[in-house]
Amino acid sequence: MSRTPRISRRAAAAAVTVALAGGAAACGPTSGDAGADATPHKGGTLTVLNQAPQDNFDPARQYTTGGGDIPGLVFRTLTTRERANGAEGTKVVPDLATDTGEPSKNATVWTYHLKSGLKFQDGTAITSADIKYGIERSFAPELSGGPPYFRDWLVGAENYQGPYKDKHGLDSIETPNASTIVFHLTKPEGDFPYLATMTQFSPVPKAKDTGATYYLHPVSSGPYEVTENQNNGTHLVFKRNPYWSAATDSQRKAYPDTIDVQAGLDPAVINQRLETSSGTDADAVTTDTNLGPAELAKINGDKELKSRVGTGHFGETYYLAFNPKVKPFDDIKVREAISYAVNRTSVVNAAGGSSLAEPATTFLPDQATFGYTPYDWFPAGATGNPAKAKELLKEAGYPHGLTITLASSTSDASYQGPAIATAVQDGLKAAGITVRINQIQDDSYSSTVDSVKTEPGVFLGSWGADWPSGGPFLAPIFDGRQIVTDGSNFNNAQLNDAQVNATIDKINAVTDHAEAAKEWGALDKQLGQRALTVPLFHPVYERLYGKNIRNVVISDWDGRVDVADVAVK
Repeated sequence: MSRTPRISRRAAAAAVTVALAGGAAACGPTSGDAGADATPHKGGTLTVLNQAPQDNFDPARQYTTGGGDIPGLVFRTLTTRERANGAEGTKVVPDLATDTGEPSKNATVWTYHLKSGLKFQDGTAITSADIKYGIERSFAPELSGGPPYFRDWLVGAENYQGPYKDKHGLDSIETPNASTIVFHLTKPEGDFPYLATMTQFSPVPKAKDTGATYYLHPVSSGPYEVTENQNNGTHLVFKRNPYWSAATDSQRKAYPDTIDVQAGLDPAVINQRLETSSGTDADAVTTDTNLGPAELAKINGDKELKSRVGTGHFGETYYLAFNPKVKPFDDIKVREAISYAVNRTSVVNAAGGSSLAEPATTFLPDQATFGYTPYDWFPAGATGNPAKAKELLKEAGYPHGLTITLASSTSDASYQGPAIATAVQDGLKAAGITVRINQIQDDSYSSTVDSVKTEPGVFLGSWGADWPSGGPFLAPIFDGRQIVTDGSNFNNAQLNDAQVNATIDKINAVTDHAEAAKEWGALDKQLGQRALTVPLFHPVYERLYGKNIRNVVISDWDGRVDVADVAVK
């Protein structure tokens, strides 16, 4: 959630994908108990109406964390998230494991013990060897698509090619017995329990592994098993796994008997079907489609429809990104002037209004789990401070203003397109800054702005976190050791400050999330003073659901309706 997963390099990309698909909702819904009979019951069929197909439905190839999305119905992991609304849902809790992990003193070794009574859909016991194998197969080139952390974090994993080519496996993952698994890391990582929520930590029985075709018939460790998979995830049908036991899984309620996932749908069609709620659509939700301004205006005038909207925030920030290697952005006074000149009211309106966007002055999202610490080094007010901007430009040697080129996407669907660019342009004009907009084709926008070779001087950027912590939010953007000169580079300022790098290492070693959050917030405040970005807004997400839906849980983890907890009337 991001350029942007949901956030990290790939997460960044994933989170932006979520935003493009309509964003994510993340606090509690306005009403989780629609209708006269508010009690959730077991039984029935839940329908999921989505834009994006659930393609390559293999735990090695998925890029999801927390277990609250569709893969979490089938794939259990060592840890998961607390199934609760809002901030409470950002907590890590045990899933297959008995706890969230036992770290060594320096957080370079993490040990997990499995619960007793865990079984696959065929009744065979789940062992630590199955989890080790599940992780190792995610390194196979033919099963690419997952996160990059394993190769970076696990000792000896840098050149590992998976169990199909290397039968020996990874020595950094030990299984001393059937219920214990130990991970040896290259560096301290206090966030390892968050990583352990990713689907790559799902067990895979080696005897049932069919390699690149495993996605057609994956073996379930969760409450549901796959009975149909048409057109590579365009239509999925899940039915109960008879060997799943609620006694070992306190987080998934698994109310419906069947879950029918229909994808490849137009967003307007999805929202229209949910609004009308006729037939099976009354028992439907969406996990990837937001309401737009016009739809919200209609819904806000209808009490019944308004009661079926979930509202919240996914941890994501949209901002202006500077490349200080390009003049005049090498001068901090120019960057500060632009920071003062931005009219955030115009930008928010361009993003759909205050119902869909909140003005931002911090890089970290406005959520405690990230370490949010309020600051505003360049107070522009609601509509900009052109007088202060002009003063700084004069000091920088531009008494008569200057002209800059702002790169944006051709697509407004990404919040990085013409509408936002024009709003920025209009705001800076009052300060004597002429903005020329360079529109880059949407399908090549990320590859252009995230390449050291082609990165423009200033462009519209965004970032979302792979999990709700300051680490995957700040490190990819500001850690100098993550600068990539021959691939996708997200440290767009190309900042390589030894003190900042050391601070990141220090915080990564902290295993107390609340304490780490405070330190991430302090680092964000420190970095903000350098004017390397201009935070513009944090998105707000609104989701509609069918009239028979009960027990809606929308957390701040990823902002999606938690399909593992939903019930139908």
